[in-house]
Amino acid sequence: MIQSGLTTGTVPGYMPGFGNDFETEALPGALPQGQNSPQKCAYGLYAEQLSGTAFTAPRGQNERTWCYRIRPSVKHVTRFSKIEVPLWKSAPCVLPDVISLGQYRWDPVPHTEESLTWITGMRTMTTAGDVNTQVGMASHVYLVNTSMQDEYFYSADSELLVVPQEGRLRFATELGVIDLEPKEIAILPRGLVYRVEVLEGPARGFVCENYGQKFDLPSRGPIGANCMANPRDFKTPVAAFEDREARSRVVIKWCGQFHETFINHSPLDVVAWHGNYAPVKYDLRTYSPVGAILFDHPDPSIFTVLTAPSGVEGTANIDFVLFRERWMVAEHSFRPPWYHKNIMSEMMGNIYGIYDAKPQGFVPGGMSLHNMMLPHGPDRDAFEGASNGELKPEKLDETMSFMFETRFPQHLTEFAATQAPLQDDYIDCWDSLEKKFDGTPSVK
Repeated sequence: MIQSGLTTGTVPGYMPGFGNDFETEALPGALPQGQNSPQKCAYGLYAEQLSGTAFTAPRGQNERTWCYRIRPSVKHVTRFSKIEVPLWKSAPCVLPDVISLGQYRWDPVPHTEESLTWITGMRTMTTAGDVNTQVGMASHVYLVNTSMQDEYFYSADSELLVVPQEGRLRFATELGVIDLEPKEIAILPRGLVYRVEVLEGPARGFVCENYGQKFDLPSRGPIGANCMANPRDFKTPVAAFEDREARSRVVIKWCGQFHETFINHSPLDVVAWHGNYAPVKYDLRTYSPVGAILFDHPDPSIFTVLTAPSGVEGTANIDFVLFRERWMVAEHSFRPPWYHKNIMSEMMGNIYGIYDAKPQGFVPGGMSLHNMMLPHGPDRDAFEGASNGELKPEKLDETMSFMFETRFPQHLTEFAATQAPLQDDYIDCWDSLEKKFDGTPSVK
């Protein structure tokens, strides 16, 4: 791809900021100034707007990007043919023979010798809400060992939050190139066309497919202006384009169904663009956690990186929550997450290391699901260790886990219930918890 040689940030090929109004061009003078749609664009380009929100959305929420491209997008599709992508599911996907009520945990989905691209390697674990009414989400595991060649994809249903766990991928998008590796995440907006290439494989990771309102940074409230995820650490790619004639396949996900169309050129032909609707990546190592510095364990909401709001204030359609390295210093306190049940359904994944509430069994690449209003918390080893350990300052090191949580119940797919490596004995991890009540008030 021909990429802009200019960048306003300190990282080559990227521009810093979250939700910024960017402008970038891969050829000098390709971006018109002072207006969006001149009578004639430079280089014979076409002006086209990509809207991520309604035209009349409030200014602070309105998202759109003006693209200046070799061909308008109407030339990037022809007649559609429906295709099957059997392991990529959308909500509602409620199966009568699958029980989603329970606490579940999986070992890493293993790699395979089968050639798998970004599309064919997607494995849906849970769905929630309804893709047709644009609420809810789906959680996936991806296994990718083969680059897409003359093949492109976009989702009309959702934005995708990508969380790598192994391997490195390149997302060659209409608006620029994002290289992604473990300990980073990327957001691919709804409607954005891209191709996924394997830089180092095989690759495995997690995807949160967001049907609802876009991910945003959470309000910090009394925390103030700093810490958690800082906007400057998000990186949006500079303009890059292809001018290449080749028979190409474009796959579209629309209302949970997949279709293909064939064209005779690359659709990645945006030479310049300006706006605030664009892909972005973020280094999770720049997340600055905050927490208790005297006593008690705060609610996990304190670790929210991104949130997708719902129609209920303070109740998210999706929260993306990160549990990374941090100091534990709370005095006379039980430091791991406490036992609880709540209205959110929690799908967790382990990127690397040991999660403090589950020192055994929750391995890198693994996932767990605790559905809404189902109790969960530390296993016996974690409880005994935290209850009896010396309460000195302790660094929780070499660990990074995350959570996709939603206000909707998450329903298991057939793949999650019957094909993924489910740990049948996970529910037994609480069996050995002992009754300690003996009627005396003393603390043992």
